[in-house]
Amino acid sequence: MRVLVTGGAGFIGSNFVLRARESRPDWQVTVIDAMTYAANRASLEPVLSTGEVALVEGNVADADLVDALVADHDVVVHFAAESHNDNSLDSPWPFVESNVVGTFTLLEAIRRHGKRFHHISTDEVYGDLELDDPARFTEQTPVNPSSPYSATKAGADLLVRAWIRSFGIEATVSNCSNNYGPRQHVEKFIPRQITNILQGVRPKVYGSGLNVRDWIHVDDHNDAVIAILEQGRPGETYLIGADGERNNLEIVAMLLELMGEPADWFDHVDDRPGHDLRYAIDSTKLRRETDWQPRFGDLRAGLAQTIDWYRANESWWREAKVAAERTYERLGR
Repeated sequence: MRVLVTGGAGFIGSNFVLRARESRPDWQVTVIDAMTYAANRASLEPVLSTGEVALVEGNVADADLVDALVADHDVVVHFAAESHNDNSLDSPWPFVESNVVGTFTLLEAIRRHGKRFHHISTDEVYGDLELDDPARFTEQTPVNPSSPYSATKAGADLLVRAWIRSFGIEATVSNCSNNYGPRQHVEKFIPRQITNILQGVRPKVYGSGLNVRDWIHVDDHNDAVIAILEQGRPGETYLIGADGERNNLEIVAMLLELMGEPADWFDHVDDRPGHDLRYAIDSTKLRRETDWQPRFGDLRAGLAQTIDWYRANESWWREAKVAAERTYERLGR
């Protein structure tokens, strides 16, 4: 099977490529990535250097390039997206271009060439839940996005569903909870705190720190995507989650304990605008219709593995860390 992975040099996409090469060695994988600041060629070096994977530098909004690549592959797995909420608040247009226009461009190529499409999305499209609400997001939850990022992802999801219904394309959608793990850009919450601690800098927590996220290890997410590709029903949406609800204070406390620092060694900073309170995923449908189960059921073990990776790979994140912290300083966060 010839698989085109969009955004395959980013965090989740690069881990998907490495995971697929390990578990599905018969797949022929090509990556298209715009190689923005959030991409890192080094993440793919183990498979680029051996020629196992081809990397095409280009934008998913480039209709001619996308058309040629889609025509030459059997399946498109669409990870490419602008995804950092803080950046979407600062400059929304790149999110519209990548997440909406890019998805539209891919869908039109899929329609022309009759290929299989899987769209990677986020639980953030559903807005947020109250901290004391026992409910969790399901496939029937109405979209209610809170930021330019989540609004553009919701728009992309709706485009995919419309192309399924109107044009009969063979496609699936997955909405996943917050990912963590190796190769995540240091602007994101968990790697920012890990690299701060490694550099002797106190972690930074938005507002009260009581905001809850449903954490899942990136390998578990990608195993779920493979399960959907192979066992999911075309036209369906699947929610991916590993029952990992923790608030930000709890995550920082775990990181500090695992890294041998005092429990109170962190600073509160100003909250960001429109900060969602709580996300929580009900992945019953995915587990019922496929054989997927998360391997990293122990969040502490997953965080320990992630810490070890960042400790061993400073050359991968050092330069990006400087740029990210400059941005946070400008935003006062």
